[in-house]
Amino acid sequence: MSFDYDITIIGGCGHVGFPLGLAFADVGLRVSLFDTNPEAVDRVNRGQLPADEPGAAEVLDRVVGKRLVASADPQMISRAEHVIVVIGTPVGAHQAPDPQNVPRAIEELAEYFREGQVLILRSTVYPGVTAQVERLVTRALPGVEVAFCPERIAEGRAMTELYELPQLVAARSPRALTRASELFLRLAPKVVTLTPEEAELAKLFTNVYRYIKFAAANQLFMMANDGGCDYETIRKALAEDYPRAADLPGAGFAAGPCLLKDTLQLAAFDDNRFTLGHASMAINEGLPLYLVSRLEKRFHLEFMTVGILGMAFKAESDDTRSSLAYKLKRVLSFKAEHVITTDPFVTVDPELLTLDDVVERSDILIIAAPHAEYADLKTHKPVIDIWNVLGHGTRV
Repeated sequence: MSFDYDITIIGGCGHVGFPLGLAFADVGLRVSLFDTNPEAVDRVNRGQLPADEPGAAEVLDRVVGKRLVASADPQMISRAEHVIVVIGTPVGAHQAPDPQNVPRAIEELAEYFREGQVLILRSTVYPGVTAQVERLVTRALPGVEVAFCPERIAEGRAMTELYELPQLVAARSPRALTRASELFLRLAPKVVTLTPEEAELAKLFTNVYRYIKFAAANQLFMMANDGGCDYETIRKALAEDYPRAADLPGAGFAAGPCLLKDTLQLAAFDDNRFTLGHASMAINEGLPLYLVSRLEKRFHLEFMTVGILGMAFKAESDDTRSSLAYKLKRVLSFKAEHVITTDPFVTVDPELLTLDDVVERSDILIIAAPHAEYADLKTHKPVIDIWNVLGHGTRV
């Protein structure tokens, strides 16, 4: 059977789908990016990045209009041999996962699938969703095979890690497993095969383990700080030439679109018996509250202007999704006289001011995202720096 494209990516202009499409196009495959965001589609076709991703611009220049095209037309799905689903799977009301999000999207697009295609799920899904999609495909999409190949790339590192990290590949059908493996071996150094259920848990475990480690670090930071000690000094001392402590993270906001969400998903899967996960959520989500409570003990916040430096969820990123900087802002808006914010990368927040303006107008500064440019900050005003960007310690 003949197809116009090797791959169509559903959600292809998003943070995960876009660099994946670029990488496949850059190794010679014909790629279409289907996305319901017409502005993002237009940007890609004009050779502009839909979101910041280091190393992506030069690849886009090489492939756009040649081996890569973006479209808001769902007919693009019919024209590709491999259809990769990369759509968001946010938790819904009451912090509950929505296992129907991916199956519902596929069902809505069912008319565009063709016999002979491979449907590859790449979104992080609730355990059991792959099996649900398989049942849907058997009922409504005869001749389409299903595989689950989860994404494990750190945002901001896609254009290197897509080529460096092993790819997990799962499928119940040997033929689907082979086809998905052969596709991802165009990028990855190797594939690691699992059952769909094992792969679903492996993806969740990946993010949840990181989240738990960050929670451990943040809890230890609070203990050290309450005891009048500097956590970063302790962390560096205990890790020096001591490999068993080398992976102890520094303190900081553990946020973004995946870590909390996937911990919630795993907790729901385990019938809310995931005690370690719930404790980690309380610690990480409580860190902004802890900082404000410490500031209240030192300053008369009600008469002060607090400046927050960095509103993205991580360093050198423009992504504000689930950023704890905004939670910090909400809490401070109730406690302080004024709260003003800045970020050199974020473009979607009209309230942001320049760094110089925030530094000049603030009585206290808080580094909420450890962007590299803040390391050169020069001011005599109090700076709360739990990330130790300035190298002066983390005490609050």
